[in-house]
Amino acid sequence: MSLTSPGYRLSPVSFGDLPGWEKDDPRALFETMARCLSHIRNVKPYRMGSLGLTADDLLPLLAAADDRSADMSAAEARVFFEDNCSPFRIERDDTQPGLVTAFYEPEVDVSAQPDATFAHPFYLRPDDLIDLDENNRPADMDSGYMFGRMTSSGVTEYPDRKAIDQGFLKGRNLEIAWARSKVDVFFAHIQGAARLRYPDGNIRRITYAAKAGHPFSPIGKLLIDLGEIDRERISMQSIRKWLAENPAKVDEILWHNRSYIFFRDADVSDDALGPVAAAKVPLIAGRSLAVDRMIHTFGYPFFIHAPTLRHLDDGQPFARLMLALDTGSAIVGPSRGDIFTGSGYEAGERAGTVRNEADFYILIPKVAAGRFGA
Repeated sequence: MSLTSPGYRLSPVSFGDLPGWEKDDPRALFETMARCLSHIRNVKPYRMGSLGLTADDLLPLLAAADDRSADMSAAEARVFFEDNCSPFRIERDDTQPGLVTAFYEPEVDVSAQPDATFAHPFYLRPDDLIDLDENNRPADMDSGYMFGRMTSSGVTEYPDRKAIDQGFLKGRNLEIAWARSKVDVFFAHIQGAARLRYPDGNIRRITYAAKAGHPFSPIGKLLIDLGEIDRERISMQSIRKWLAENPAKVDEILWHNRSYIFFRDADVSDDALGPVAAAKVPLIAGRSLAVDRMIHTFGYPFFIHAPTLRHLDDGQPFARLMLALDTGSAIVGPSRGDIFTGSGYEAGERAGTVRNEADFYILIPKVAAGRFGA
């Protein structure tokens, strides 16, 4: 028996069906599960996705995890999930495999003041940018726009990347810091967070606050369509190399992606932790997954098996239990995920070449799993 939803279904499996489960060490998840529990209880529950799993369904698992001893073994951690969850394979109706990419927290050299070298700003959220829903979105605006601009004559689309780069926000005192490279700012937008390193060595961490609202348009696909980079060679590294070699075309390519990201300061006291993302808890390198939040609910465990993804695990196939803690404009579909690889240059090198087919399994707390045919 399986649960069927538009375009996909959940099929019950056993833990023995999860490739590599017997070797996984999910102990790193427990501290973050405790943070998720605190957020749900003390701030607000995570929004339910169309799959129908709620924060209330998740609470028994998180509460049980909170009672576990910190010095458990990897085997004991696996037994915890075996005792408390039922695994389901996510299967698309078109039989196409799932897909994983990866993201990271870049480190960018910045200055507190602009000059001839540091000329490209990171911006705070403007006060005329408003959240949109079915109650205030203009009838002639695409339903995909979740943000807009409030003007004296009503709500309109917010200016896009080109308009902002050309100075739309200049003079409004929204600049957080200035970077050397427009490309560095662009890729921080793609990642949704950054560590800003000042000349004196101080670090300021920023994370996603809002966006201008325009659809995300990947520049990698544009460069493939233009015949500039072969499809099999596309990666963050190959895109950066092409932009460095074609400075006169940088604006044309970057402006293709009209989406623009605004930031806020990230309250992360421990430098060893990742940025605070959409689930409002710090990400864990190698164990945090961005998912389609229209389908999935934050805080749920996913087991990801990507046989061809080997450079993240010293040549072994990627097979790990992860937590759904983030989302992204390009993360669309039931079996589409983005793996957080960490912070800094090396994490970026690991993330930039990840684009691999993957099997997706969701672990559902046993009481809720009964609704799904377990």
